[in-house]
Amino acid sequence: MSKATYKRADRVADQIRMEVADILMRKIKDPRVHGVTVTDVELTGDLRIAYVFVTTMERDAAEREVFTGLSKASGFVRAELGRRLSLRYLPDVIFKKDVSGIRGNRIDQLLAGLHSTDGERQLPEDSTEGSSISGS
Repeated sequence: MSKATYKRADRVADQIRMEVADILMRKIKDPRVHGVTVTDVELTGDLRIAYVFVTTMERDAAEREVFTGLSKASGFVRAELGRRLSLRYLPDVIFKKDVSGIRGNRIDQLLAGLHSTDGERQLPEDSTEGSSISGS
């Protein structure tokens, strides 16, 4: 019987998320790395690899530049984490784009579109079914 469902990897990942956000905000001098928000950190079970999910307001080429800067800064971020955290093994830091916000916005738009069309007009499939039922 396991006592807690909150694994150590989750606790360490939460601490890494806070520290990486602080490092990116205060310590990184690379001009390419700006406007970056750390949204989540997923840590492997053995605490060897930390996937840091980030979002940025930049798009296309500017976004690629931000991620290039982040990949170049990953060694510095890892070294800074080593100074701040007391871990036996320091995880490798891999930055990934967080697309959950984009997906959430798209779902919100679709739901808002459904709510606005419910009051104004019905979908074409509903109107054809309704006419065949009333015609019977």
